[in-house]
Amino acid sequence: MDEQTARDAPAAEFGHALKGFGINLLVRDVTRSVDFLEKVLGMRVHRADADFAVLESAGHFIQLHADHTYHSNPLPSLLPEAGARGAGIELRLYGIDPDTCEAKAIAGAHVVLRTSEDRPHGLRECYLLDPDGYCWVPGVAIEDTPN
Repeated sequence: MDEQTARDAPAAEFGHALKGFGINLLVRDVTRSVDFLEKVLGMRVHRADADFAVLESAGHFIQLHADHTYHSNPLPSLLPEAGARGAGIELRLYGIDPDTCEAKAIAGAHVVLRTSEDRPHGLRECYLLDPDGYCWVPGVAIEDTPN
């Protein structure tokens, strides 16, 4: 999907342009989630309003839908009224510096679940919770981490 399609296309055209695997997160407040993803994780915002957003990280698109847009879908009935929604899933962003993201998360008063550290599997990573409790894990290969 090109940038123009992601930003300006009518809903049906946008939907037809999607290929492969996609992530769509249901969130309580799209604006608040976009702010986290853009400022902390450095995602590019293609379109965003109170109902829906499209963001990009390393050529991969992520969609956000506000809970109220799913009025005819049964999925929201499974979501907790409060607390974390993303238990059991890690949303991993490879090639994103975890130390920088962690510092931005702290500055924005977001939850740092696990601080940046070198892990045995060869990545330096941290675990950050977004406003809805989804766990984002930015990471880089340890040899790419500045000393």
